[in-house]
Amino acid sequence: MLDGWARRKLDPALDRLAAGLASAGISANAVTLASFAIGMAAAATIAAGHLATGLVLILVSRLGDGLDGAVARIRGKTDLGGYLDILLDFFFYGAIPLGFAVADPQANALPAAALIFSFYVNGASFLAFSVLAERRKLSTLARGEKSIFFTTGLAEATETLAVFVAFCLLPGWFAVIAYPFAAVCLYTALSRIILAVRQFG
Repeated sequence: MLDGWARRKLDPALDRLAAGLASAGISANAVTLASFAIGMAAAATIAAGHLATGLVLILVSRLGDGLDGAVARIRGKTDLGGYLDILLDFFFYGAIPLGFAVADPQANALPAAALIFSFYVNGASFLAFSVLAERRKLSTLARGEKSIFFTTGLAEATETLAVFVAFCLLPGWFAVIAYPFAAVCLYTALSRIILAVRQFG
């Protein structure tokens, strides 16, 4: 829901950073892989109980996630780059709740499982819609130029990042935050299913 607003605020700064990376010969895929590694380090750090460090790593990882697309726009987009971007994003989104579950299984395992389940359903609805949209030659610029068709929704990257930040700042409220956001993700998936019925039915 907030991704469009966030893009308008952040894209000018990201474009300037991306220009420097591109001129240094750094590829978009290299930025994607580095961001993924930092994201996995964030999950491991959170699992070890170091939430402040985990929070910093999450923010750096998501900065890289925005930068890779900006670098790709300068150096040229590739199908592999688009594939890696979406695939490794899903790794990241599952790893952070898992890190909290490992850190405190008794308090966090069930809400983390519910959240990861909602991510799974939401992601499946997103990717399945994208496949059919590609088959029908549909296009959208609602979230800028992307490698695959992006359907908007109530729960997007900006909202997910805000939730992960809240987990780090308020770890005792993990379940209180996770369950409602899981419901938001499932609502987003349901709205996308309804859209698919109308679009493809």
